[in-house]
Amino acid sequence: MAASAHDPAQDPDRDPVADGTPDITPDQAAPAPGPVASAVSRRRLLGAVGAGAAVAGAALGAGGTALARDGGSGHGPAAGHAPAATVDFRGAHQAGIATPSQDRLCFATFDVSQTATRADVAAMLTAWTAAAEAMTLGHQVPGHEGDLNTPPDDTGEAVGLTPGRLTITIGYGPALFDDRFGLAARRPSALKPLPSLPGENLDPSVTGGDLCVQACADDPQVAFHAVRNLRRLGFGTVLPRWMELGFGRTSSTSPQQATPRNLMGFKDGTRNIDARDETVMGQHVWIGPEEPQRWIRGGSYLVSRKIKMRMEQWDRDRLGDQQDVFGRYKGTGAPLTGHREFDTPDFGAKSGGEYVIPDDAHIRLASPENNKGLRILRRGYSYTDGIDKTTGDLLGGLFFIAFMNSPDRFVTLQRVLGAHDALNEYIQHIGSGVFAVPPGLAAGQDWGRQLFG
Repeated sequence: MAASAHDPAQDPDRDPVADGTPDITPDQAAPAPGPVASAVSRRRLLGAVGAGAAVAGAALGAGGTALARDGGSGHGPAAGHAPAATVDFRGAHQAGIATPSQDRLCFATFDVSQTATRADVAAMLTAWTAAAEAMTLGHQVPGHEGDLNTPPDDTGEAVGLTPGRLTITIGYGPALFDDRFGLAARRPSALKPLPSLPGENLDPSVTGGDLCVQACADDPQVAFHAVRNLRRLGFGTVLPRWMELGFGRTSSTSPQQATPRNLMGFKDGTRNIDARDETVMGQHVWIGPEEPQRWIRGGSYLVSRKIKMRMEQWDRDRLGDQQDVFGRYKGTGAPLTGHREFDTPDFGAKSGGEYVIPDDAHIRLASPENNKGLRILRRGYSYTDGIDKTTGDLLGGLFFIAFMNSPDRFVTLQRVLGAHDALNEYIQHIGSGVFAVPPGLAAGQDWGRQLFG
């Protein structure tokens, strides 16, 4: 969970549960105005492309920050509010991967309707681009404002709220590249369903999907608003498959962020990749020139896992055993062989003939030192599903999200963890997804043209 305090990028031991995801903003080009489409009917959808260029450009102040705007417009924070930070929507890579982790998540997957055509999907993605860019700037979804004879183009619950560093990241599942839409020849080479993995008990209702949308923000209403409005734009083209709301990031995504704790009370994300390090990101996260599908280069693969924690059992376990399970001290986050959180674990240290960090400790099994240097970028969140009405147990755990340049990285790591990790007594993987995340958009580009070429 921890790299040295001065060089966290070099300390990579983490797995779906124990270590969060260090995410850092990439050098993205300043957002260029992209095509803007109306939000409700497909008839208006394509006709509005390009109509919002002036709106997007006017919304940006110096440094890519949306300035406070007149609340009477309904398009941004009320006048008099301090300038609200935004994250560039356009750039070499999609935002929401190397972006410093926000506090809240709304993650949703969709399946394409059986009646939808290739043109429908392309039009929807064009509209999604315009809406996503507007919302990340703190604007409403663009459309025919004030038309009393049609539904509003924006649901309205984010009016008056700041953008909250909103990022919207899109990905495509393996099934989208079948024969339905002529995309089979464009399938990214490593995109395929994950194999069965040790210890999992997957629920189909929270597994898979043709597309995914990851909306992250510092305000939960802003994140939910983003997914809700993309869903509205997709009426008739896509159907919601499953959705997860995340609270409490489990990712230490930059040295400037304090390491958060997961619901087991342990610091999470200490040894994650420093996403500002483009060399490391290029080695482990971004899809490179070796990929035959040129359109996906500069993108990544997203693996999601819904991991249920058996919190009642965990809460009854003695502190010494909890620390042996993780291989860290609960209070400080230091490895059992160290004194400070970012001390490098000494996996060879023994006491009384036994390893100080046990053989089945989470950080040992997840560490790059013991996995031939394998690393992935984690960006997960805690979640809760309320209470089990039969047992009275609290339902919740970790919604694990990780980015990597091949899903095989996760499969390799999870085969080790799923078979040998002491943590398995207290967790179970119950949901799953794998998606190809395309690179960022250049000026004038949209997701529809990017996918279909």
